[in-house]
Amino acid sequence: MHRPETSPRASLYHAYRVHPHFFPQGEPPEVPVAIVGGGPIGMVTALALARHGVRCVVLQAEQQVSEGSRAIVFTRRSQEILQAVGVAEAVVAKGLPWTSGNSFYRGQRVFRMESPVSEDDRFAPLINLQQNVLESYLVDAIEREPLVEIRWGNKLVGVTQSEQDKQNNGHVTLQIDTPDGEYTQHAQWLVAADGARSTVRTAMGLRFEGASYEGRFVIADIRIDLDLPTERLAYFAPDWNPGNTVLMHREPDGIWRVDYQLPATETSEHALQPETIRERINAQLDMMGLGGKPWELDWCSVYSARALTLPDYVHGRILFAGDAAHLLPIFGVRGANTGFQDAIDLSWKLAAVAKGVAPSALLASYTHDRVGAAREIIAEAGKSTRFMTPPSHGFRLLRDAVLDLSLDHAFVRPLFHWRTSRAHDYRDSPLNSPSDDNACMSTGPTVGAPAPNVKLGANDYLYDHLGAAFHLVIFGDVPLSDALCDTLATWRERGVPVTVIAFADKQTTVAGADLTLPDPAGHAFERYGAEHGTAYLVRPDHHICARWQTLDAARLADALAHATACV
Repeated sequence: MHRPETSPRASLYHAYRVHPHFFPQGEPPEVPVAIVGGGPIGMVTALALARHGVRCVVLQAEQQVSEGSRAIVFTRRSQEILQAVGVAEAVVAKGLPWTSGNSFYRGQRVFRMESPVSEDDRFAPLINLQQNVLESYLVDAIEREPLVEIRWGNKLVGVTQSEQDKQNNGHVTLQIDTPDGEYTQHAQWLVAADGARSTVRTAMGLRFEGASYEGRFVIADIRIDLDLPTERLAYFAPDWNPGNTVLMHREPDGIWRVDYQLPATETSEHALQPETIRERINAQLDMMGLGGKPWELDWCSVYSARALTLPDYVHGRILFAGDAAHLLPIFGVRGANTGFQDAIDLSWKLAAVAKGVAPSALLASYTHDRVGAAREIIAEAGKSTRFMTPPSHGFRLLRDAVLDLSLDHAFVRPLFHWRTSRAHDYRDSPLNSPSDDNACMSTGPTVGAPAPNVKLGANDYLYDHLGAAFHLVIFGDVPLSDALCDTLATWRERGVPVTVIAFADKQTTVAGADLTLPDPAGHAFERYGAEHGTAYLVRPDHHICARWQTLDAARLADALAHATACV
């Protein structure tokens, strides 16, 4: 019988709440979607599905949010996704935004990274917030959402899926253990968001592809008063940790994250001994000229760098997201940030299939788009990981040569760049239109890229107006033709939501548009490389799937058919 911890976790900054466990009264009815894993990826997926009108149940083995800070750095793209599910305001109010990072070697700053900032960015390039705090915000949002039920203290212990019949009426059967015993739950679809040690992945016998690295890091959160800005600090080969790397980040509530690489021969058990941690944190503070500063340890763990992915994220009616689907190095803040992109991509596709408005073939594009992104990340992250934690003697010689040269030669310093996580382009997505004008348009965002945000006013941005729908963004004051309006009506009647947003250079309302946004200075036109008549079709996950110099009804219908796999 499952016995989760019912005493609130200890923390210097976060008040943990223990939630009552769930056990059904009688046999529970089948649910459209069950999500295994109540971490940030599982909860964002649930909230994103609810935006599309799909009811789901989240199974969380514990009765409180995760222990420790864990993921702490979230990108601008993640903040846009968190805005879509209703928690970005709380994240921005609590989190610490930042734009820069410094790398040090032998007491000298050898590289400084500055993330670009535009007036069109609602969010900072990066923001620091502890994962347990973010999870609490997501729990609050779920408690306000009637289409999502979170079942605390529910541990998955078995999963099977039925053969689908010709009417596509298959289902997944879950065996769930609780403090009151086991019960069976049927679901039409299952999302496995149950982390690196995924029970679902193990039960299905699925194996990752990719590489693990020898480098291991202690992650230690300490409470200390340091008069330092919020930025990433990287120290290479400090005297107290020769040949290894130390990273530092400021967190809210006076907490600092210190990550330091372990010697290859040291055990994790020894590394996590309180006296070992105290000795090394003190050595790091001494090196920074901060020796004698009092500090308290809040939480610690050991992390190993891995670059792994499943080759397929869709297995019948079971779909994988986040760490259950891939394990990516923390260098460049790729773990949770990549998982959020999984969640928003998966949610609209699964919703369309679950509601019967798109064929199950649409889910194949989830694997195509997101496995492609994971493999691209692995290629990028591998470069950073090999620099941070050289996997062989040869790589170490090269890294050490770069370190020595960086003291006097600027040309090698860009090698310190850690290739921060970014929003991935789906340039070759099967959902992109083959009949648009992308190939002959030389300016503006290309097909596959996320649609650029645009500042519309003092506290008003384009993304504030993007909902759970496709968005046809048109430029100019010309009314939509009757043929375009008829095409839009046809697709809406099929259950595919399409919202038309018009940017007009005059204070007019464009006939046929659901929303007209004035653009008298032509700023939105410039951001999109648009002329009068230019149009973009944006997927529900904000990625562009078609663009035209001049739009007609036939090509819009073709683009929507490809974007929903209805071809």
